Amino acid sequence: MHSTLEMIISIFERAALLLIILFFLTKIKGFKEILQKENHSVRELSVLTVVFCSFAIFGTYSGIEVEGSLVNIRTVAIFSGGILFGPWVGIITGIVSGLHRYLIDIDGITSLPCLITSVTAGFASGFINRKVKKHRWWYIGIGAGILSQTLTMLLIIALGEPRSQGISIVEQIAVPMMIGEISIGLLILLVHNIEGEKKQIAAAQAKLALDIANKTLPYFRSITPASLQRICQIIKEEIDADAVAITDTKTVVAYYGLGAERYQDTSSIVSEMTKQAINSGQIVIRNEVDDHHLPQMHCLLIVPFQEGDEVTGALKIYYEKENRITDSLQTLGIGLAQIISNLMEISRIEQIKETANKAELKALQSKINPHFLFNSLNAIASTTRRDPNRARELIHNLSGYLRYNLELHDEMIAIEEELKQVRDYVEIEKSRFGDKLQIIYDIDPVQIKVPSLLLQPLVENAIHHGVRKRRWQGAVYLSVKAREKDIRISIRDTGVGIDPEIVEKLYKDEASVKNIGLANVHQRVRLIYGKGLTINRLDPGTEIYFDIPVKEGK
Repeated sequence: MHSTLEMIISIFERAALLLIILFFLTKIKGFKEILQKENHSVRELSVLTVVFCSFAIFGTYSGIEVEGSLVNIRTVAIFSGGILFGPWVGIITGIVSGLHRYLIDIDGITSLPCLITSVTAGFASGFINRKVKKHRWWYIGIGAGILSQTLTMLLIIALGEPRSQGISIVEQIAVPMMIGEISIGLLILLVHNIEGEKKQIAAAQAKLALDIANKTLPYFRSITPASLQRICQIIKEEIDADAVAITDTKTVVAYYGLGAERYQDTSSIVSEMTKQAINSGQIVIRNEVDDHHLPQMHCLLIVPFQEGDEVTGALKIYYEKENRITDSLQTLGIGLAQIISNLMEISRIEQIKETANKAELKALQSKINPHFLFNSLNAIASTTRRDPNRARELIHNLSGYLRYNLELHDEMIAIEEELKQVRDYVEIEKSRFGDKLQIIYDIDPVQIKVPSLLLQPLVENAIHHGVRKRRWQGAVYLSVKAREKDIRISIRDTGVGIDPEIVEKLYKDEASVKNIGLANVHQRVRLIYGKGLTINRLDPGTEIYFDIPVKEGK
């Protein structure tokens, strides 16, 4: 015969064993992640149900026999599972372990009471999970466990035959069984502590993300390949990755780390995984990569950049070793991608405003440029004597040109307005150059809007830096052509041809003051439409064009 103290010690020994087993289970990566989640899939709930059913059945088998009864910790497992992980875990654990207890001793004096209270405990634990605040679970669980054991004792007395034996059993096991329910609170607190670790990790990751944001912020003031390269370097060093890359929708715009030599000859996206992430807008995680174009990399996280509903690129994090992409790193990657995409969007907007202001300043300068005004007025004056009607037309062209510039703003305007301004400017220039200048228009009837002062600087560049430098007649071709997915605007001339050094500096954002107009248009087109001007030297002349996506122009 066991004393009350011995039974209490035995119950806590078995509860301690459950705690130790659960503790070691938390060291298994996948199981720990399940414990830390707020919401669980059917598969995860099935795993948890199996674990707590096993705990409950173990509690039955490890019980201490007292006159046909078992002093055990079965209800500890039932209440802990249901309170922590919801009704399905609690109810199923209660039914399975209750039936098991009943079937192994069908004729036992406590078998039926134990079945009833096990099932009741399952439903009660689910109720607590849904209706009681989380921080109160541990002590409410203890109280519910004690009430459950009280019910068990009453049922043993009420249903036990002979009743004297039932009373005798209750006198011996009631106190140890009720005290043993304290273990419910211990199990719940252990799991809550594991959840607390997740919050601590999340806080650490949030701090790391903010530190990275602070360090990279200065490089977002002017987004260039060099600044993006520096951003990749900072991220790589802060998260101890082997390589980090930033892409747009078609190219790798910056790459830093192991394997950088692969991107010296090409910047095109060749990875199918990256294309998949950009096309779907979904995160791609590969903890074991064998077929990547960078053979030394075996672990990859790709997080798309989202600006509204549009994917504008991706952040790629590489590791040489497998299985380095943890949940916390995935969360950090998502946070960094959001920060980067937001900062890039803000930077792009600021640069658009800045270049619009520069365009306005240049327009104002051109409006008061004495050479332009004097030359235009002289041309009109000389035309007045020989062709008054033509002079009136030129005055109308000049006033339209100046009015357009005076009303300049940074909003998008209909392309018809921009083309009218170009025509006014061209007519004035033709009055000066006469037969040496020919302008050919090839305009499709398209309904799009463009930034103001986008076309006139390109036409001006073609006239003054192309045709004007030739001694014989030259032509400028302005075309607006609707294509399947975009609208191509091109300006081609038959002049001397652009200096390749100017083009190279333009693409590197190193244009000189003499080419500020061309550089301004290039930068505005790149910021608004994603890709800048394409400039080709011809024989003879120069061709400059850019494409406006149809969805952008609508």
